[in-house]
Amino acid sequence: MSREPVIHVGVDGSWRDTGALEWALQESLFRRVPLRAVHVIEEKLRHSPYWQPTVIDDAATDLVQEVQQKMKSQDDLLDHGADLVVGPPATTLTELAAKGELLVVGRRGMGKFKRLLIGSTSEAAAIQATVPVVVVPEGWKSGDHCGPVVVALDDSGEPGAAIEFALTAATERHAPVRMVHVWDLPSIYSWDAMNVAGVSDEWNQTARRHCDTIADQWRQKYPEIEIEVEVRRGHPVDGIVAAAESADAQLVVVGHRRRRHFATALLGSVARGVLQHATCPVTVVPVSTDDA
Repeated sequence: MSREPVIHVGVDGSWRDTGALEWALQESLFRRVPLRAVHVIEEKLRHSPYWQPTVIDDAATDLVQEVQQKMKSQDDLLDHGADLVVGPPATTLTELAAKGELLVVGRRGMGKFKRLLIGSTSEAAAIQATVPVVVVPEGWKSGDHCGPVVVALDDSGEPGAAIEFALTAATERHAPVRMVHVWDLPSIYSWDAMNVAGVSDEWNQTARRHCDTIADQWRQKYPEIEIEVEVRRGHPVDGIVAAAESADAQLVVVGHRRRRHFATALLGSVARGVLQHATCPVTVVPVSTDDA
């Protein structure tokens, strides 16, 4: 399916605070493609006893107009637009975004647990989307982070689509790319036994060689980008988030393997964990796989 050169961004009543629109505007300038902001009114609200059509519809219309003015004030040369639609938020956003290049949504936590909970719409969009989904934390502002673009490497094969996205984003931002691989021990081993036997060092060196090989392949394709490699041991989510924070990463990129027959399955544990805990924007890049 051919895609239109457009970025979709989901907006709601908190659009000034979530950071999603700000990030999407920045990305549209990098790519020189227009934005399509989408405000979704949940269909089930229309059937609730508290539904007040005039009040809610007028508020939604005002919101869309305000967003349109915001986008135009940033760049009136690009054909930005804002739409008001009715339906399930995540499904509606992902269906519209499937025609474009990218979907951007905000992430809002709850109270004291802002880093531990991701909104249901954000997670559902990351699961369902056939295009990369960028989840932007609440309060994000341009310039909050100035480090590299971090991309996670796993053990299930080279995540080419995620690496490509990371390198493209780094090119736009004139930033380096840091490939991060975190490996852990099978539960049948103890760290003491592994260290005594020297197996830990061997596994670490093997992981390092594998990642260096991947990095060298991409350095040939993107010679202008500085590509770094970081190998850690421990829990993948902890390692990726710690690596991103220590480097002051501008963006973290992770792959999500979409099963053809289970498109609505749960988001992978690593991708979901990074979305929950990262303090910078996170891109989830879908990778289609067959269920044999």
